[in-house]
Amino acid sequence: MCAQKRTEGDARTAHTADPPKTADHGDSKTVLEGPEIQRALTRIAHEVLERTKGGEDVTLLGIPTRGVPLAGRLAQRIERVEDRAVPWGSLDITMYRDDLRLAPARALGRTDIPAEGIDGRVVVLVDDVLFSGRTVRAALDALNDLGRPRAVQLATLVDRGHRELPIRADYVGKNLPTSLRENVTVLLDELDGRDAVVLGPAKPRPGAEDDN
Repeated sequence: MCAQKRTEGDARTAHTADPPKTADHGDSKTVLEGPEIQRALTRIAHEVLERTKGGEDVTLLGIPTRGVPLAGRLAQRIERVEDRAVPWGSLDITMYRDDLRLAPARALGRTDIPAEGIDGRVVVLVDDVLFSGRTVRAALDALNDLGRPRAVQLATLVDRGHRELPIRADYVGKNLPTSLRENVTVLLDELDGRDAVVLGPAKPRPGAEDDN
């Protein structure tokens, strides 16, 4: 489970990050390139299969925006290993955010629940960056309105720290130490034309910060 009080520590996912390899682009640094992202996703897919004993009852739900293509990639990797389709979809959390009154109006994303539903299944929420934990809290609230999973787990490509809620990921692609003066941007080929994780200076935003 992604909430810390319901999750046992797992050394397999608590990878101690070495100083990341970086490529400078002005004030920004590329800390993960495409091949490293692909390897991280492959490792996460195998960890999901190991922890869920073959993934028979697993449903992957990506949190828009970039969690959705990541969920699709994980589903493809699991399918290649197990030779069977893995249900996956998307879970919009817009109306469950705790900063709606502080931030400008947001466009609603798409919630797409597979035909198998979520009742009695192991739902793995997938997001690109785990930061304060508030996005995940909103996802849990949204999930609660849709059904009753047997268990909920969390997979994230990047965990940058600075948690504000007792939430942790079950599966982590990269632990990336950051300061609050930095911003982590995940680029994916499906949306941005290339795969990369870029670390740059935080930009002031009206309203609340986008708390992943």
